[in-house]
Amino acid sequence: MPNPPRIRAKALTGAAVLAASLAAVAGCAGRFVVIKGELSSQKLNWQDCPAPSASEGGGSAPSPLPDGERWQCATMKAPRNWEDPVGGTIDIALIRAKASGDPSKRIGSLIFNFGGPGGSGVSTLPSFAPDYETLRTRYDLVSFDPRGVGRSAGIKCEDDRQLDAYFQQDATPDDAAEQRTFLNNTRQFNNACRAHSGGMLPYVRTTDAARDMDLMRQVLGDDRMHYFGISYGTELGGVYAHLFPQRVGRAVFDGVVDPSQNPEQISLGQAKGFQLALDNYARDCTSKSTGCPVGSTPQEVEKRIAALLKDLDRKPISGIPPRRLTQTAATNGIAQSLYSKSLWPYLTQGLQQAYAGDGKVLMLLSDAMNGRNANGQYSNLTAANVSINCADEKPRYTAADVKASLPQFRAASPLFGDFLAWGMISCVHWPVAGAADHPDVSAPGAAPILVIGNTGDPATPYHGAKRMVDALGKGVGVELTYRGQGHGAYDSKNTCVQSVVNNYLLNGRVPAAGTVCS
Repeated sequence: MPNPPRIRAKALTGAAVLAASLAAVAGCAGRFVVIKGELSSQKLNWQDCPAPSASEGGGSAPSPLPDGERWQCATMKAPRNWEDPVGGTIDIALIRAKASGDPSKRIGSLIFNFGGPGGSGVSTLPSFAPDYETLRTRYDLVSFDPRGVGRSAGIKCEDDRQLDAYFQQDATPDDAAEQRTFLNNTRQFNNACRAHSGGMLPYVRTTDAARDMDLMRQVLGDDRMHYFGISYGTELGGVYAHLFPQRVGRAVFDGVVDPSQNPEQISLGQAKGFQLALDNYARDCTSKSTGCPVGSTPQEVEKRIAALLKDLDRKPISGIPPRRLTQTAATNGIAQSLYSKSLWPYLTQGLQQAYAGDGKVLMLLSDAMNGRNANGQYSNLTAANVSINCADEKPRYTAADVKASLPQFRAASPLFGDFLAWGMISCVHWPVAGAADHPDVSAPGAAPILVIGNTGDPATPYHGAKRMVDALGKGVGVELTYRGQGHGAYDSKNTCVQSVVNNYLLNGRVPAAGTVCS
């Protein structure tokens, strides 16, 4: 959810890492020809990967793959401004794991985007690589830091100390004084982005990243773009398909962003989605024969959570010293835990501890959502998320807009409604105009794209998959339904979903539209 008052579509980047720590088209044709003649012929210098930078989340260099293959990293040059492609370049950071199977059966590169926007593909792909070992038999697995992210001309806003304070703020203001403080903090953050980002803010739109991907396709030597997009990565993939429909190869969209909605509609849909996920958690907890330690009925579970958040609004409790668990941090942590059913036990643990006055687990969950590591360093996830969203999204919502929308948000979710409604003001006084009300993903003539919707997805509600299929156009989108929980489907390890996706990506077998996995 990178911007604290706004849960944005994102992949569950680093869920395994989190669990372990808890357990312990713009340019003209002539200009494009210049790019094809110069940058598309560049040779990438692949080397062993270093440890991720602080802006990518920090940590250790990726461990070798199960067969001993080492991860390789490289830097690709791309135009800083695709509307003036001879006016300077930026570096795009890439990572790959070379195909493990028979070279004669290699299909090409499979490019991943794990969402956000703002997630580092360079640091994320190795964390999820075991899930993709079957796909690696015929593909080089490739990911990247999109422009504005990590080591790809990463956007900078506030420093670690300032971000600690930013994420502690009250993101659901109750009176005029709290509203002024919240709006002032948002303006201060946005002004810091303008001051510290080296003029990159106009050049981080999703259309720019899509053009980078097509350049990447050429540099990697592929005739077609084979792609696996998760969460916001589905929006990026849809924009790519719109710009380059004849270049689409085998593509999968998982955890699908609804391309037909404006930001307010997306936020309202997320309020409903996270409320549904919370309802499912509460039912699951109270259905266990051992009993649910945070409530005896689903209604009691949610009533106690609401009471906790109300108490935290008045008086935060001990968190990870010197920080205290505020209402905002607790809501953020609860939302993080709903991204994957594997995190539900940590939500139960966190609630138990919070009811006893200890907010450490919920704060760890919140930190994971915000890109803060155990050393107190933040990745640039939040900075990139806000910058890309504000460059893409035309509406600029005001406090008056939020107040007018609060009744429908509260009806959608008593727990998350205010939180998501106030998040709409994140682009206040942003120095760059937004591009559109919603992305254009129409892609007539593109090859079939497999679009997966999860009925229990909190961040990208299920209806978005059908709307993506409709927007892509007749004969392009093919919908697969997963009746499950969490954000996305493939990484749930559901054997039906993985079998359908693998069969499509490896063998080109398009499933029947409307196929259902459970």
